[in-house]
Amino acid sequence: MDTPGIQAVATAVRTFTMDAVQIAGSGHPGQPMGCAELGAAIYCEALNHCPQDPGWVNRDRFVLSAGHGCLLQYSLLHLCGYDISVEDIRNYRRLGSKATGHPEYGIVPGIETTTGPLGQGIANAVGMAIAERMLAARFNSGKTIIDYHTFCLVGDGDLMEGISYEASSLAGHLGLGKLIVFYDSNGVTIEGSTKLSFTESARERFLACGWRVLEASAYDIPQILRFVEEAKREGSKPTFIIMKSVLAKGSYSLAGSSKAHGSPLGEAELRSSKKAMGVPEDSEFYVPREAVDYLEGRKREWAAKYRQWHETFDSWARENPEKFAQWKKFQSGPELEGMSLPHFEKGERVPTRTASGEVLKALSSRFACIVGGSADLSHSTSTNLFENDAFSSDNPGGRGIYFGIREHAMAAIANGIAIDRLFKVFCSTYLVFSDYMRPSIRLAAMMRLPVVYVFTHDSILMGEDGPTHQPVEQVASLRAIPGLAVLRPGDAEETRVAWEMAISSTGGPTALILSRHPLEVFDKADAQWEKALRSGAYVVSDSRGKPETVIIASGSEVELALETKRRLGDDRVRVVSLMCRELFLGSPQSFREKVVPAGTRRIVIEAGVSLGLEGLAGDSGLIVSVDGFGKSAPIEDLRRAYGLDPEAIASRIRSMERR
Repeated sequence: MDTPGIQAVATAVRTFTMDAVQIAGSGHPGQPMGCAELGAAIYCEALNHCPQDPGWVNRDRFVLSAGHGCLLQYSLLHLCGYDISVEDIRNYRRLGSKATGHPEYGIVPGIETTTGPLGQGIANAVGMAIAERMLAARFNSGKTIIDYHTFCLVGDGDLMEGISYEASSLAGHLGLGKLIVFYDSNGVTIEGSTKLSFTESARERFLACGWRVLEASAYDIPQILRFVEEAKREGSKPTFIIMKSVLAKGSYSLAGSSKAHGSPLGEAELRSSKKAMGVPEDSEFYVPREAVDYLEGRKREWAAKYRQWHETFDSWARENPEKFAQWKKFQSGPELEGMSLPHFEKGERVPTRTASGEVLKALSSRFACIVGGSADLSHSTSTNLFENDAFSSDNPGGRGIYFGIREHAMAAIANGIAIDRLFKVFCSTYLVFSDYMRPSIRLAAMMRLPVVYVFTHDSILMGEDGPTHQPVEQVASLRAIPGLAVLRPGDAEETRVAWEMAISSTGGPTALILSRHPLEVFDKADAQWEKALRSGAYVVSDSRGKPETVIIASGSEVELALETKRRLGDDRVRVVSLMCRELFLGSPQSFREKVVPAGTRRIVIEAGVSLGLEGLAGDSGLIVSVDGFGKSAPIEDLRRAYGLDPEAIASRIRSMERR
């Protein structure tokens, strides 16, 4: 351990931070300056990584949950040799710069996940630690090829957000011994001292959650590294290391002040601080010679460990051809060609949640990379596939995850598991509780992670539980998330296709919106309906000749649309199943007009809010929707009360004709 070398790297972090924020005119210097020694110790000594191969599967992960302190990470990534230049950091927060205002996955190599919303990072780190244990259990045979640690840096804000409690509670329960979390305990938030709002004992909280808790100064480099070694030897518990720090340490007069949290230090303070640190006052992005020499030596050591791992991996692959073949399958993802999935006969009445469960069971029996679970609702969401093979400290090879009643953390943990794209992850709950998951779903869409969300009990037609459990605005709010495929199948056969689309997706997350009540498997007028459905919509029941009226519906309302057409007794009516509004609207105009011809009168039926359906109906169309909350009542009573019965809709269409 070269303490002077690490200290020199910390000095560089402080100068990079002060200069970048000053040039940008905005940013957060407080945390990077306050954690400079800690960050340098982690990146330069604790992490097993390879800057030339940032995606190396056995690298240690580092997650900056307190993402506003991103200059800590940008500086260290640059100094360690990752692909982010001084010029990138000079252009911090400028359009097109790699050095964005918070760390973003996919922009800078070495950034493991997109953080910013506080608490998300620690939950992602829990997912990464779960993935390590799952991979190790599957592939470490004879030789150890998976053996990485997940490090995470959190601040006071992360611990105040409830998601951090949910995630740390589950991590302690699961005994994730390769998870090491550092707590930057500086006692300062934007509004001032943490005494204003946060006086609990973080130590006692994490002890209660089953963690090992250690405490040290954030500036005692030897002690920090001793604690890391202790944490690595602890196999049965995650480790929480409380680091007592000073916000903006190194600032000449603002150290410890909330004024240094999220604002430039100012030119005078910058010069005074550099002088006090022994750095040339007129320098920019100064790197001490000792830091350069020290890091050159460390880079050679990292490269040697990387080469040694590859030698071990090649030997393992030769000795374990079956496991190596499975490894390649994990890397390539599920391949559906030639696979027979469950089919459902015309006339069967099957809840789409039940059909989903049958299809998922078939998929998971073939693809070992599929893992997941629910927020204590697996029987209700038909995702109870792995009850006898649950992931735990005793069964790290298990495929089912009991997330507990922790929707917020569940979604963020799923992101952490999915981020290396080796596992295909699903998680499930009732649709109305997707609101708890929305921040994580949004981040999954930003990172283009192929997580699958199984949302059941899709409308007020779930019945007696009442308005607290009856979603009306949730589908519209999910459709508003760019990059999220929202699939609402109308029967069991459409559900099969929806799962095929979800499991094959590599470019973003998918939400499956499924019914609790049974739906009839209906005949499809379009012989190529499966192909059309992959573009979002198809013709279920066609008109004789060119249609005058098109009834557009999704999910359980497709059945309602078909019955409405029968009540109308009009052969000029076409019924269209719109499983995915976004795919349909994004398809070529020629396809859209083939399904819904221009000049036709359009009726749109959805047992949810009308928001987002206006363009489908057009100015002269009709939207049958639920633009208020539901009520506690049997399903048939709800249909009548909200006009979701075929005769009521047919009557409204006839009234349009009379006008």
